[in-house]
Amino acid sequence: MVKSILLTGAALAVFAALPAAAQEDAAGSKPASNDAGDPGEIVVTAQKRSQRLQDVPVAVTVISGDTLAAQAGVNLENAQYLVPTMNFRKSGTTLNQSLFLRGVGTSTFSIAGEPSISTVVDGVVYSRAGEAFSDLIDIDRIEVLPGPQGTLFGKNASAGVINIVTKKPGDQFGGFVEGSYFTGGDEYRARAAVDIPLGESVKSRFTGFYGNWDGNIRNIAHGGERVNGYDHWGVRGIVVADPSPDLSLTLIGDYRKSNDDCCAEVIGTPPVSGASAALLPDINGRESRTINQDLITSTKETSWGLSLQADWTLGRHTVTSITAYRRWDNEEIRDGDWLPAAYVGLGQLHDTGPQTGNTFSQELRLTSPTGQFFEYVVGAFYSRAFSERIFRRDDIVCTVTPAPAATALVPCTTPGATVTRPSGTADFGSTFKNYALFGQGTLNFTQTLRGIVGLRYTIDDLNVFHQRVTALAGPGINPSFGPFEDSTSHQNVSGKVGLQYDIVPQAMVYATYARGYKGPAYNVFFNLTASGTNIIAPETADSYEIGLKNSLFDGKLVLNLAGWYAKYHNYQANNPDLVAGVLVTRFTNAGDVSTRGAQLDLLFRPVRDLSISSGLAYTDAHVDHFKVPDNGVVTGVIADGTRLGASIPWKGSIAADYRLRTGGAVDFGLGGQVSTQSAQAGQFDANPVIRALTEIPAYTLVNLSASLIDAKDRFKVTFQVKNLLDTSFPASIVSSGPGGAYRYIIPREADRYAGVTARLNF
Repeated sequence: MVKSILLTGAALAVFAALPAAAQEDAAGSKPASNDAGDPGEIVVTAQKRSQRLQDVPVAVTVISGDTLAAQAGVNLENAQYLVPTMNFRKSGTTLNQSLFLRGVGTSTFSIAGEPSISTVVDGVVYSRAGEAFSDLIDIDRIEVLPGPQGTLFGKNASAGVINIVTKKPGDQFGGFVEGSYFTGGDEYRARAAVDIPLGESVKSRFTGFYGNWDGNIRNIAHGGERVNGYDHWGVRGIVVADPSPDLSLTLIGDYRKSNDDCCAEVIGTPPVSGASAALLPDINGRESRTINQDLITSTKETSWGLSLQADWTLGRHTVTSITAYRRWDNEEIRDGDWLPAAYVGLGQLHDTGPQTGNTFSQELRLTSPTGQFFEYVVGAFYSRAFSERIFRRDDIVCTVTPAPAATALVPCTTPGATVTRPSGTADFGSTFKNYALFGQGTLNFTQTLRGIVGLRYTIDDLNVFHQRVTALAGPGINPSFGPFEDSTSHQNVSGKVGLQYDIVPQAMVYATYARGYKGPAYNVFFNLTASGTNIIAPETADSYEIGLKNSLFDGKLVLNLAGWYAKYHNYQANNPDLVAGVLVTRFTNAGDVSTRGAQLDLLFRPVRDLSISSGLAYTDAHVDHFKVPDNGVVTGVIADGTRLGASIPWKGSIAADYRLRTGGAVDFGLGGQVSTQSAQAGQFDANPVIRALTEIPAYTLVNLSASLIDAKDRFKVTFQVKNLLDTSFPASIVSSGPGGAYRYIIPREADRYAGVTARLNF
């Protein structure tokens, strides 16, 4: 049924809002003129130079910041509904969330494991996945590049790149203020930006934002108050100076704070044993909206960064230097028993885990001019990322004599109960150092035939440490361990080759082979023991992609197709396991996995005021051969052919945006968006029963909007309805809840809500 909906939608071409024109590229050169706003003239920097989207021999999905905002989206979690090849794995805290492209990604709790999808913001690589999931404010565009992108982007790009480009300062004073209100937990948002010229050759842009949402889950243990919400605020500034015609300097600084009581895990299925059922409210699967927990699971974050980019023109070449420093502090607070108190046989488990981290990076590259036989980008990259976490787990365990019946609820506060308080604190961390030399070139054999060749040489150094001091071992708390220190180093050569041919001026076909790489890792987490201190080998990929890019009707219609096959060796993945009755994940080399499929991207602007576009993807990502552990234990081995966790076979997005010009003072805007997906693979587990029970069923979301727009674009008021059909769905289902129940995370988009946004431009 889902497949039919997607194919019908693609055939009818009723699709998503058109991305806006691109701004200046990372090297500071101006893109081609895009006054008409036709899709065929969209400019991207997917290959670290300004190019028309239709000239890039890579599958690229482009989302403008305006498109994301039109869907009331504020982060990459919202962007997943507009990018069929991308999926967002939601977890209890942002620290443990992750992205997947074409069914492949890295989900790990280890402080010494890196994501396989690199997030790059204005040329700066974010070393930890969680840091990239903050509010996307003042975004010009998001370029999604699925598949290995290691030649040019290198760091953590074995499965793809999310390249985010922010809006640059304007030449004249101006800006906007905007406020929003949404129902379903009283959500308030405010944001503003102002362009301030500071001189003839200096311009600046400053942005601020604030958001607050009460949440969509009620907590009985705290008087029914709402949780799952957030409180965010931040500022961002960018200054662009051109001290000479040949030199441009861009200084960017940002600071944000987040305080989220997310993500509360509702208990969606009845317990299979024990007395916990009487304490668990609203056991109703994806319809559950109530918890009963004494500790509020939450995340507190502070993040800031500075970057300086220098673009220096040397003759017809451009030298680019990007120097960056980022700091990210994240504190996880987690209720791990999901109950309101400790009982006999149902102990308490509470976690607190503050983490600090900083990253310094330096990139230097040389970009050749276009229009010559050999066009190239060559460069060097260095990154040092340090993280440290002090994680504490506190239990309450009690017994009474005589022992109560298994179904009896006996609080630990009962007179005569013997109460123990196991506790453990671990201090652990990692330092990643990455050195690389890279280059990619295009050989223009003829005006229509081009060759592509790229190479990257990488050195990875990784150091880790861990020590756990346990006052008393208990559920989920192993005895003291350490101190443990270790290090590893690895060298790699990856690259890319391909051909690109212009069938006609409006159609281009390409075929490429790329070698992907992600460095070594360790499974360093709270309950580490001597048996888990092994080095996790680097992950590599062999990827093949073919594509066809078409620009029709003078660039008003873009229709791009791509097909791929990629095989990953030593795939780094989490394999669930139980430690003292608590679910943990073993970060391991899972073996060989592969993904194959096809994607369609369509952008259409038949007239000035109508924008339509679409994305459709089919993905088959599964295990080819799971690696048997060195100890020979096969209980955790996942069967060949098993779908990778979080992969989605069919996914698509369909929407439209239209402005009706009345000729009067006010115009009208209408918009609609549909996103749909087939069933999403559940927990990556050896047990087929658990995989089946954690599978997320297929669902479809429908959003509508209507706007009042000043004819001169001085103001705009937009009314929106999100999830019109009130389709409920979980973002995550995992096992090992109380008494063997299953835990669900219910996202904001799983309920119908409405809102209004007012914007004033000046």
